[in-house]
Amino acid sequence: MHIKNFREEQLKQVPVLKAGYIVRVHQKITDISPDGKEKQRVQVFEGQVIGTRGGKAINGTVTVRKISSGIGVERIFPIHSPNVEKIEVIKATPARKTKLYYTRTGQEAKVRE
Repeated sequence: MHIKNFREEQLKQVPVLKAGYIVRVHQKITDISPDGKEKQRVQVFEGQVIGTRGGKAINGTVTVRKISSGIGVERIFPIHSPNVEKIEVIKATPARKTKLYYTRTGQEAKVRE
């Protein structure tokens, strides 16, 4: 099997993700109970996209930020990972900048309505 063919088989169909979008990422989580049994569940992480890397390539990632109990939480999701079940775009309001790292300081994101 050729490496290029292998990579094309691994790619998922993902929506266009830009900074400022509100997304919901469904991720598979494996829990291990005290008696050693493994159980899989889907955990949902909803927040604002503050940056993307790699485009739609096999190594593409998206950084999502949300405020949970008054504390900012960021997660970096590999777009084509088998653990990421799906990515939904809740609200598509693109920002003026491609990286919204300034939201870490408590500033509001400048998004177009």
